[in-house]
Amino acid sequence: MLHLFLDNRPWFRAKRRGYGTGLPIAWQGWAMLAAHIALITGVALLLRAQPVALTLAVILAGVAPMPLYRARTEGGWRWR
Repeated sequence: MLHLFLDNRPWFRAKRRGYGTGLPIAWQGWAMLAAHIALITGVALLLRAQPVALTLAVILAGVAPMPLYRARTEGGWRWR
């Protein structure tokens, strides 16, 4: 099963306009997007009583997987 995550095929399409990643085109991309949303939601629920820690943790959880999104985007990230 690990070989499915280690292949070089893209998981996301590039955006048609703008900069960044578009929608997933492979099941691995959908799984990563779901895990990313679950991570942000979990952090927000765990730290809801501490607003400063919540803000920092949500920003970190939102930005941390960006290198993987960029590496798995078809055609890379560039302005379109």
